[in-house]
Amino acid sequence: MSLRFARSLKTMTTSKLNFTPNNYFTQNNFKDVWSLTNETAALASTNSKNKDRGLVNLGQGFFSYSPPKFAIEALQKAVEEPLVNQYSPTRGRPTLIKSLTDLYSPLYKLTLKPENVLVTTGANEGILACLMGILNQNDEVIVFEPFFDQYIPNIELCGGKVVYVPINPPKDLDKRVTKGTEWTLDFEQFENVITNKTKAIIINTPHNPIGKVFTREELKRIGDICVKHNVIIISDEVYDNLYFVDEFTRIATLSPEIGQLTLSVGSAGKTFAATGWRIGWVVSLNPELLNFASKAHTRICFASPSPIQEACAESINIALRNGYFENMRNEYVKKYKIFTSVFDELGLPYTEAEGTYFLLVDFSRVKIPEDYKFPEEIINKGKDFRISNWLINELGVVAIPPTEFYIKEHEKAAENLLRFAVCKDDEYLERAVERLRLLKAYI
Repeated sequence: MSLRFARSLKTMTTSKLNFTPNNYFTQNNFKDVWSLTNETAALASTNSKNKDRGLVNLGQGFFSYSPPKFAIEALQKAVEEPLVNQYSPTRGRPTLIKSLTDLYSPLYKLTLKPENVLVTTGANEGILACLMGILNQNDEVIVFEPFFDQYIPNIELCGGKVVYVPINPPKDLDKRVTKGTEWTLDFEQFENVITNKTKAIIINTPHNPIGKVFTREELKRIGDICVKHNVIIISDEVYDNLYFVDEFTRIATLSPEIGQLTLSVGSAGKTFAATGWRIGWVVSLNPELLNFASKAHTRICFASPSPIQEACAESINIALRNGYFENMRNEYVKKYKIFTSVFDELGLPYTEAEGTYFLLVDFSRVKIPEDYKFPEEIINKGKDFRISNWLINELGVVAIPPTEFYIKEHEKAAENLLRFAVCKDDEYLERAVERLRLLKAYI
C-alpha cells in the first residue's frame, strides 16, 4: 500500500461527516432496550460467575429450535427453482396470496379475494406500510400502553403524533398470579383522547408483553368507538396462532363496519419459528384501504423475498391439513408449565399468558444488595433495567425490562417486572428453571 493511499484512507475513515442527518435519529440517539440488553449479555458472559456456565437467553423473542421439517423442505425446494429466486409481484406471489385467502376466509366466514391481501417483508414492515399509506403530517395515532417499541418510530417517522392510552394492570399485581383479562382499558378515557386529528389506533392481540388476549367484548367496544369516530384500526395479530384461551377474536370480524376500517397484520416468523424469514402480511375486507398500504409497501421495499414466500405458501397449506397450529399451541402450554413452575416454587407472581410466547414476572420480592454497582447508562432508567442487569450478571439469565414499552411518566407500572420469552426447546427451559432457582437466596 502506498503512503499516499494509506494517508487518504486514514482521512476517509476519521474525518467528520459534513451533512445534517435526519433529525429523528440525532434527537433519539439513546440505546434501545435490545442493544443495551445484548451488550450487557455479551459482557456478562465473560465474568467470573458466567464464563463456565454460559448464559440462558430468554430475552429477545427468537427461537432456540428450527422451523418444522415441512417448512424447511418447502424452502429448500423453492430455492431450487430459477424463477422463484427473482422478483415477486409487489403485492405478493400468487401462491402465498392463495394460501392466505384459504387460511383467512373460514376465519372471516366469507370468501376473500387477492385484493384483500398484501404480502410484506415481515409484520413490522406491514405496520410501517399501513402507517405510511394513511398518515399525513401531525395526524394522531392512539397506542395502547405497554406497546411494542417499534410502533413509536414507525408513527413518528411518518409524521404522526403518538397518543398513549394505558392498559391498566391489576392493583395487586405484585401479590398473586394474575390473568390477562385483569389488565383492562378505560373505554371512556380511550374515547376522550380521540380528536379530529385522530387517524388510527394500533391494537395488539395476543399482546406483547402482557400475554393478554383481548376478549370479544373488549374488541367490540374498541371497534364500535372507532366506527363512531371514523378511526382506522391497525390490528397487530402476529401471535394469532399462539393463544391458550377458548377463542381468539379478530376485530375485523365483529361487524361489517368495523371490518371496513381494519388492517390486520400477520406473521409467518412467529407461526413457523422462523423470525429471520421476514415474511408478513396485511389482510383487509376493504381493498381500497389496503391499497394505500400497498402503495407504501411498493416504495419501502418494492417486493418481499420470493423463495421464502413460496416456502410460506406451502407451509400454510400443509399446516391447514396436518393439525400443526393446534399441536403448536399444545406444545406451548407445556412450555409455560415448565417455566412457571420455578416462580410458583419461589412465590414470585406473574401474569398467566393467554397468548404469545412471553411471560411477565414480578420481582418485587427479590432483594438486590443495596451496594450493587450498576452501569451509569442505566441509572436513570426504570428500576427493571437494574433488575435485568443484575439477573444477567449474577445468575446468567437474560430477560427484557418492560418499562421500555412505556413512556417515562408511566413506567412505574412496570418497574418491578421482567419479560421472559419461552420460545425455546423444553430442555433449554428446564435449564432456565434450574438457574432461576438461585433466586431463592435473594428472597
